Amino acid sequence: MPSLKDIKNRISSVNSTRKITSAMKMVASSKLHHAQMMIGNMLPYETMLEHILKTFIASDAELKSVYSVQRPVKNVALIVFSSNSSLCGGFNTNILKMMQQTVDGYKQLSKENIIIYPIGRKISEKLQKLGYKSAGNFDELIDKPNVHRCVEIARELGQMFVRGEIDKVELVYHHFKSAGSQILTRKSLIPIDLTTELTRDHERDLETKMVTKDIQEYLKRKEKEHHEETMDAKPLNDNYIVEPDMETILNTLVPKMVHLMLYTALLDSIASEHAARMVAMQTATDNADELLRELNLQYNKSRQQAITSELLDIVGGSINN
Repeated sequence: MPSLKDIKNRISSVNSTRKITSAMKMVASSKLHHAQMMIGNMLPYETMLEHILKTFIASDAELKSVYSVQRPVKNVALIVFSSNSSLCGGFNTNILKMMQQTVDGYKQLSKENIIIYPIGRKISEKLQKLGYKSAGNFDELIDKPNVHRCVEIARELGQMFVRGEIDKVELVYHHFKSAGSQILTRKSLIPIDLTTELTRDHERDLETKMVTKDIQEYLKRKEKEHHEETMDAKPLNDNYIVEPDMETILNTLVPKMVHLMLYTALLDSIASEHAARMVAMQTATDNADELLRELNLQYNKSRQQAITSELLDIVGGSINN
């Protein structure tokens, strides 16, 4: 049985750990709020661009873009998003598993035909161990998301696709739905299927930073209401004057949509990382609180037992005398 001094040292150690996890939870909560604001600032542009593309597709279903050409897959590029640091639960582990599943899905290709763009230090370190072909170092995008850098990467991949150097580009990341829900996502960036892309999930809770049962029920109700509204959606009645022609406009807007998809995936991944870390640190803090209660109870019992033992020794000595 541990002594009172051992229990007291353990309580002090757990208290110190609890202070660290509580502080990290507050920092992650602040960073999550900032990431939610960045997504919120981007959404109006995304909504309008999607609305325009929907209108064009509704006007002519046969419209094609150089970014939507389907061909046999001989070379693949994967853009995988992880974090630069740990202590975020299963965030990085899930991404690594999804990346491995994606690579395993291209069994007909050798490692030389698969190039991976690692956005995040954790995925970069894993690529070095596995021996996969890396396109470079993009760790800075996690700490300082830059839309211009995302556009450069997307434009580079688009040019490689047009030249026939790669036949497909896929994204592997966490879609941020709410502070308590980050959905592991794998989707095609190029070639882009506009019909599928324009029906993707846009719902995000950009206000709440707490994870409770009531909040989760509220999000489920909102999702159901949104689904019902989508089923009753009204047809588009926009009447655009297109110059010089529909195909040229589409070939201009679709690359912008690809740039936006990559930047959106980056912001989603960053927000998901902070949410995962906030939940993980909150769980660690709660566990520390529970452990402190048990240790305090054990300390009090041991202390009471020691006092009782001393009293019995005193009483026994008095009787003998």
